[in-house]
Amino acid sequence: MSATELTLDLLAAWLRRYAELVGDQKAYLTELDSAIGDADHGANMARGTAAVVEHLDEANTVDALLKKAGMTLVSTVGGTAGPLYGTLLMRMGMNTGAVTELSPQEFATALRAGLDGLIARGKTELGDKTMVDALTPGLDAFDKALADGGDLAAAAKAAQAAAAAGRDATEPMIARKGRASYLGERSRGHLDPGATSAVLLFDALVDVLG
Repeated sequence: MSATELTLDLLAAWLRRYAELVGDQKAYLTELDSAIGDADHGANMARGTAAVVEHLDEANTVDALLKKAGMTLVSTVGGTAGPLYGTLLMRMGMNTGAVTELSPQEFATALRAGLDGLIARGKTELGDKTMVDALTPGLDAFDKALADGGDLAAAAKAAQAAAAAGRDATEPMIARKGRASYLGERSRGHLDPGATSAVLLFDALVDVLG
């Protein structure tokens, strides 16, 4: 039977699985970043997510778990990715309160609050060739699936597919943010590494929800 609530254990499993996927794709993420960035996205994210895993058993509420994970990413991931992913998780935690589980709608609301915080911090928008281009369609699909009566697993799969499509759509884009923007036209023809690592959040969610 698929989960009907995001329990503390499931959220920890989600972040643990995300760390595994980032670790598995560390070289690929760095390869993508070598084309249009600092060539360190994979290594940075692998280091940060591994550090997050070390603290997952310390929290006994959802907000504590997400805030600690976010703060850990901020302090361990270099460049812009750490503050942005950290903001995503910390804003999620600020939205949930000190509870031990989230309904599907509460989780969706927290994700949206996290994305809004990330966008505000990064001053970015759709089409800038960033992680927002994967996260926004992913969250939109998650919300739609729930509104259509889907359960958590169905919403996660819908989000995964939409986020992947958003990631793929970054390839022909010209970057308007970050180091890639310095390349102008030469940034076209490459997947955005941040959008690529963002899709892994939904891949991990699908994996833990079964």
